[in-house]
Parts: sequence; C-alpha cells; structure tokens
Amino acid sequence: MKALSKFVKEKRKQAGLTQEDFAQRTGVALTVIRKIEQGKGNLNLEKANQVLKMFGHVLAPVSLKQLDNDDEIAPP
Repeated sequence: MKALSKFVKEKRKQAGLTQEDFAQRTGVALTVIRKIEQGKGNLNLEKANQVLKMFGHVLAPVSLKQLDNDDEIAPP
C-alpha cells in the first residue's frame, strides 16, 4: 500500500491539487483520498481505480504465481 499512497500523493502534488480539489476532480470522497495517501489497507478497489484513472493507471488482481514469475524474469 505504501507504493500506492506515495504514487497518488506525488502525482496529486505534481498536479498542484489539494486533497479536496483532487477528491472533487476524481469524484470520490475526501476520506477516500486521505485513506489512499495514508496507506490504509481497507480500500475499495473501484474507488482506488477511480482515483488512479486520472493518471492513466488502474489496479488489478494479480496472482501470486504471476508475481513469482515476474520476479524471475526481472533484471537484477
């Protein structure tokens, strides 16, 4: 969750938006933005994706097997 929270916070700041402005633009509650940026683990995937779509990204389920395979292929 730390990578997600850091990504969203950095992108929001780069866009020059307050949390309130960002929540309005993405159409989610301010509490959702705060939960994401604080790294809370109980996020609604749909709401998180609504936020990430503003930056051209989405979260999707990935199997542990896929993650293991990606680690083997990734360069050192």
